[in-house]
Amino acid sequence: MSGKRGVKIVVLCGGDSPEREVSLRSGKGVYNALLKRGWDVELLEIENYDGLPQRLASYHVVFNIIHGGAGEDGTVQLLLDLLGKPYVGSGPMASGLAMDKYEAKRAFTAKGIPTPRCVLLEAAKISEALERALAELEPPFVVKPRAQGSSVALHFAKDRDELAEAAGEVAAEYGDVLVEEFVPGRELTAGILEEESGLMVLPVLELRPKGEERLFDWVAKYTPGECEFICPAELSPAEREAVEGVVRKAFAALGCRDLARVDIRLSPEGVPYVLEVNTLPGMTEMSTLPRMAAAAGIPYEELVERLVHRALSRLPNSHRLG
Repeated sequence: MSGKRGVKIVVLCGGDSPEREVSLRSGKGVYNALLKRGWDVELLEIENYDGLPQRLASYHVVFNIIHGGAGEDGTVQLLLDLLGKPYVGSGPMASGLAMDKYEAKRAFTAKGIPTPRCVLLEAAKISEALERALAELEPPFVVKPRAQGSSVALHFAKDRDELAEAAGEVAAEYGDVLVEEFVPGRELTAGILEEESGLMVLPVLELRPKGEERLFDWVAKYTPGECEFICPAELSPAEREAVEGVVRKAFAALGCRDLARVDIRLSPEGVPYVLEVNTLPGMTEMSTLPRMAAAAGIPYEELVERLVHRALSRLPNSHRLG
């Protein structure tokens, strides 16, 4: 074997989900960081999953940074497990559970983790499901696909008409729809890293999208100047303790591994409501996880290398060199 520690690493990015372009940017960032740190690393940008086992055959460790779709819903994770390839991030079960927002919320509720009430609208029964949503939830509403990440197709609906329109759009494009009650308050996100010594919750970041009642949607997330990022967020000791507590519980409830980002609404009463857990958060220059790591004194390159070491720890003993 050649290269640092005798291990060949591949950074896997791209895919065919709506988050493809973000994944490509994340992949290049991770690849450049590992290159600068002296690792034997290659960048593999894919458009589909045809022949992926053969394309990964020569590598020892996979840094999968495909956002959304098969790259994040447990499919690629299961394939890598079957191939015996250690990789960065959560396993198949946790990945699939986190991607399915409805099932994730059921897991949160079962563990007593605060999360906004919701109604699932099956794509084939939108009309009747809409009536149930209107009966069970008070406006305004947050409308999103059941299984997409990165704030894809996130809508804010003030009334019945806007709800019907948003739900119809999401169902036509992405299938089942999740309608949540809107929790007023502050938009927070918290990164979490798993280390040998335990879980590290990174400094919490507050997101302030521009515009009245603007959610942290795709535009706010990836358009420079559309959102103000405050890290660390200005929280009281009690608020910080409550947020960090639910972050740890959410990570454990889904069975996550290595890293995650937990999105939260902090109510005016100080209750942190978990919206979702992202098991493969973005690693672009604008992404929140690297911002939070930097606030904790962990530069981007070190963050990437720490994650690689998590995967390396799962290599067979004979391959742990250096």
